[in-house]
Amino acid sequence: MLQKFFAFLILVLCTATGNAQVPSDTLRLSVDSAEHLFISGNFSLLAAKYNISAQRAQEVQARLYPNPNLSVFYSLYNTRTKAFFPTGPGENGGELSAQLSQLVYLAGQRNKQVRMAQAGSRLATYQFYDLIRTLKYTLRTDFFNIYYLLQSAGVYSEEIKSLQQVVAAFNEQLGKGYIAEKEVVRVKAQLYGLLDEYNDLNNQINDLQSELRLVLQVKNVFILPIADTATLRSFDPSAYPLNTLLDSAYKNRPDLQIARTNADISKLNYNYQKSLAVPNLTLSLAYDQQGSYINNLTSLGAAIDLPFFNRNKGNILSARFNTDSYAALQQNTEATVQENVFRSLEKAFSNDKMMKTIDPGFLSGFDRLLHEVLINYQKRNITLLDFLDFYEAYKQNILASNNILFNRLIAFEDINYYTGTEFFHP
Repeated sequence: MLQKFFAFLILVLCTATGNAQVPSDTLRLSVDSAEHLFISGNFSLLAAKYNISAQRAQEVQARLYPNPNLSVFYSLYNTRTKAFFPTGPGENGGELSAQLSQLVYLAGQRNKQVRMAQAGSRLATYQFYDLIRTLKYTLRTDFFNIYYLLQSAGVYSEEIKSLQQVVAAFNEQLGKGYIAEKEVVRVKAQLYGLLDEYNDLNNQINDLQSELRLVLQVKNVFILPIADTATLRSFDPSAYPLNTLLDSAYKNRPDLQIARTNADISKLNYNYQKSLAVPNLTLSLAYDQQGSYINNLTSLGAAIDLPFFNRNKGNILSARFNTDSYAALQQNTEATVQENVFRSLEKAFSNDKMMKTIDPGFLSGFDRLLHEVLINYQKRNITLLDFLDFYEAYKQNILASNNILFNRLIAFEDINYYTGTEFFHP
């Protein structure tokens, strides 16, 4: 009877393995498909596109000249003739006067406004590309994190199913003297610990699923990542030297372009504020029917503010300080870019070296090892706890391997992110 029980137990353990369950409403996506879905449907990107259009409209507005001003005055009532809206010359008639005026910007104020609007459009464009860069990094990080966590979840699922079957078999045989109660308690404790870890892992996967669904703008589906592991393993951190990565970052990284554009805008604003210290000129053309020293007077006029009290000193000083501030921020961003690129490449080398320590035959040899452990357990050469320790060791190795593979991949994604260039496409 004891041999039959162990034979039954071994059969249970051999048939209890399987992958983690995948919901029926599953959306299977490759990285390319996910990015296409992201580019075409993300609302944050759509809002950023509208912002670019809005800034370009400001360019159109900045090029426009101020509207001319027309003033017309006409007599309402003649007290001598008691007539409303009198017409004609003389005291029995009325008075008509008109003035057409035009504001003329001096000191190149209009051109400076145009250049500031153009810089604002460039800034909105760089902000759009920086948003794409950031969201794409989030997409890929979540995508591959889910991928490797699902691989780990499969290991938990296998071990949990095995232990659940063992516990069921032990419960049936507990009162028949075939198994000690302390072993049953030990197996149950390990099962409950695995269930708790598995639940935490599923919560982590579900949180990532929620974030990924928001990036992709999809609802009520479980996203199942599909990865080309051969391509991922082929990434080589030595493929691009540090100088090439730095040159690309200085040229293409959007947040650096944003810092540079903000510095340019601050300089343009400083020049614009200085130009405002020069008063604008108003030219006018006037007609007076009979209210001047002669009838039907036509005259030209010019008006300009006298800059005695307000020469825009406060705004000029503020703009100069802002220029210095944005110049310092630009230098800080450039230093940050250099350190980011260097550190990401360093991490890529470190994680790639770590990946190469993984025995490629480890996973393929597990089935053989499991069979040998089962035979030894059947022959009572090892205890049940030794067999369960083997499962636990296998689980820990798989989890560590998946973590190493994920960290290595994210190191390459960091290079893409920090250089603003897709050197490594998964």
